Amino acid sequence: MPAMKKTTKPSLLVTSATLLSFSLALTATATAPATAAAGRPAPSPSASPSPTPPGAASPSASGSPSNNPSSSPSKNSKSPSASLSATPPAGMSTVGGAQLGRPGTQANLGTGAPVLPKDLSARSWIVADAESGDVLASHNAHWRLPPASTLKMLFADTLLPKFPRTQKHKVVPSDLAGMGVGSSTVGIKEDETYSVHDLWLGVFLRSGNDAVRVLSAMNGGIDRTVADMNARAEELQALDTYAVSPDGYDEKGQVSSAYDLTLIARSGLQKPDFREYCSTVRAQFPGETKKNRKGRTTRKSFEIQNTNRLLTGDYGLEPYQGIAGVKNGNTTNAGSTFTGVAERNGKVLLVTVMNPEKEEHDRVYKETAKLLDWGFQAAGKVSPVGELVPPRSADTGAQPGANASGEAGGSGDGAAVAGSSGSSKPVAASARTDGSSGAGVALGIAGGVLVLLAAGVFVINRRWPLPELMRRRH
Repeated sequence: MPAMKKTTKPSLLVTSATLLSFSLALTATATAPATAAAGRPAPSPSASPSPTPPGAASPSASGSPSNNPSSSPSKNSKSPSASLSATPPAGMSTVGGAQLGRPGTQANLGTGAPVLPKDLSARSWIVADAESGDVLASHNAHWRLPPASTLKMLFADTLLPKFPRTQKHKVVPSDLAGMGVGSSTVGIKEDETYSVHDLWLGVFLRSGNDAVRVLSAMNGGIDRTVADMNARAEELQALDTYAVSPDGYDEKGQVSSAYDLTLIARSGLQKPDFREYCSTVRAQFPGETKKNRKGRTTRKSFEIQNTNRLLTGDYGLEPYQGIAGVKNGNTTNAGSTFTGVAERNGKVLLVTVMNPEKEEHDRVYKETAKLLDWGFQAAGKVSPVGELVPPRSADTGAQPGANASGEAGGSGDGAAVAGSSGSSKPVAASARTDGSSGAGVALGIAGGVLVLLAAGVFVINRRWPLPELMRRRH
């Protein structure tokens, strides 16, 4: 695609909180051909594994018994498959810029720029300005690797607009059929009824493959959902990405890249519900219906906590100041993966880290924190090595402020999320902790509303600022 023109227009984070947020489902198309540089296989309506794309690490054919996204895997589960290449391909996709297709670390440091952290061990990583789309630095950005549960960001970006959060669904046995051995779950029970809101909390907080399966069933099944996800990836120009399972469970041929996961996260964060769920620290989840001693039917709830350790903290790891999500993952073939978004002093950064090779507890979070620190210090002192491209259907010549119709999707029912009566209440509801963990409260930035002009319209040139971004306050 032709190079995008730079812009010197000021930030588009609007301070008015009176704009309405509407559900907007961008029509995904799978008809646009992938470029030769991308080499992405065409999306298939079948969930059957496809041949591994060129330059991709080849996962084992079997699923992973280790899908605990909460921390770095143990030594036994961390050992990479013999089929995983330790060397990135010499030629990778150049989507976003030629420099992003080169192997190794890419950075254009200017005067006064801080040096990059020296002890990074991830196979691939990227640091990008979430608002402007500038890629500040990268390392093997387009290396196609197993994504683990970070692929759930694509699942959410694809399905969130389809169902209102208040919709109810009674789980039947077929909804949970075929779930991989050792899958992470939130604890969904057959014959119980859950709201769509409950199910998305299960997806984002507990990385529940059972919640993914139920939502997929509501969408017409696994095959249909995987096809929808691949079409969505094509629309976003996430051409390194090929989904085989909707939940990120290890499957042959299932790949993504640090660049693509960052693109996907940036798209998802345009949706109010996506922002709310990925920044929620803890929530109550419906339990199993039982009869008490008096024969009365009761259904209690239990607490679930987000497995994103930069959001909640962990032993030896403090919550990252300014963190707002997004999604973590861990499988045998993928190792630990993570995409995070954080805000400091009006600057919003996205960082993706894939498969740190140092076997240290919470290593993926520690390397992400170091890259975020570097990015905030380096802002304005580096020249971009590339850019996060807009969706295929985006109108890059649109001017902000004309025919404003509110935010892009996410509420699922088209209802205004906030500000309909002039209130300054944040779009995404805060998620209060119990006060004993020291995790604090996730709050929306006051004001700040992204205006998307119409379905598929890109705000202006390369800029796609984040609206009402959730942040950590300590």
